[in-house]
Order: sequence, then C-alpha cells, then structure tokens
Amino acid sequence: MSDQINTRFILHWGEMSSRWGINRSVAQIHALLFLSEEPLNAEQISDALGLARSNVSTSLRELQAFGIVRVIHRIGDRRDYFESEKDVWAMVRAIIEHRKRREVDPTLEMLRECVTEAESGDIDAYTVSRMKELHELMESMARLFDQVSTLPLPAQKKVLKMGNKIRKLTTS
Repeated sequence: MSDQINTRFILHWGEMSSRWGINRSVAQIHALLFLSEEPLNAEQISDALGLARSNVSTSLRELQAFGIVRVIHRIGDRRDYFESEKDVWAMVRAIIEHRKRREVDPTLEMLRECVTEAESGDIDAYTVSRMKELHELMESMARLFDQVSTLPLPAQKKVLKMGNKIRKLTTS
C-alpha cells in the first residue's frame, strides 16, 4: 500500500509541477527525495523513476539551485547522495524566494522602468495608470513577502493562521 501511495504522490507532484512551470522530472525527483527517509544517489533515483541519468543529473542541479535539495557525502563512497529539505516551511520559503528572484523581481524592475519612461514620454494616461497600478500591487506583495520571511518561523505560522481573523476585522 505504501508504494502505491508514494507512486500516486510522486506522479501527482509531477503533474502539478507542469502547471507551475516546473519540469515534471524535476518535481518527481523532488517528491521521491521528499518521501525518502535516507539520501539517494543519482542511480537509485534513475532506477526508481525510470529516468535517464542525464535527466536526473540536470534535475538535481535545478533542485539544488532552488535550495530544496542538498548533496550528502558518505565516507568511502565516491557517489553523491541527495536529500530533500525535510522542513516543509523551509522548503516552501526556499521555493518562493527562488521564484521571487527569478520571476517577480525582474518584472518589478521592468515595470518600474516602463512607468518612469511612460511618465516622461508621450504615453496616454490610461496606460501609465495601468502600469502604475500593477507595479504598486506587485511591489506591495513583494514587500509583504520580504517582511514576513524575516520573521521567526513561529511568527510566520501565526501570520498565515491569521487569515480568517484579518477577514473578520475588515468586514465588521
């Protein structure tokens, strides 16, 4: 039963990843490592998932760049072993930080430049206001993430659990 559940989780994690813009193999490897109690080497990962070793190696590098997989060395064994970040809060924070750096920050910079150029150029007021509005929203969300991510983990959990309380405050 456990193998069926693991397989179901790994396959679903891979399916969902493509909707998030992440390669399916990358997500399946992450799911396998996330569920594995012990670090695995690339050959074990390749065998377990039926993936080419080259695909496994490339995917592992990407997961390391995300900060959610790390290399483990064992005495007397030349192979690299890999383990997933076990703390789900740290894992999600690392993924969000990586995606923010890769996707949100460049978009904010581009919007900032466009707004500055549009305000001093011959652009209609509607276009300028739309760009400003989007920039302000994205800037506020990025600032909120930055502020929350500097809080200690217990405080971050409290902030997330406050969602319903905040809604009640704003609707009463």
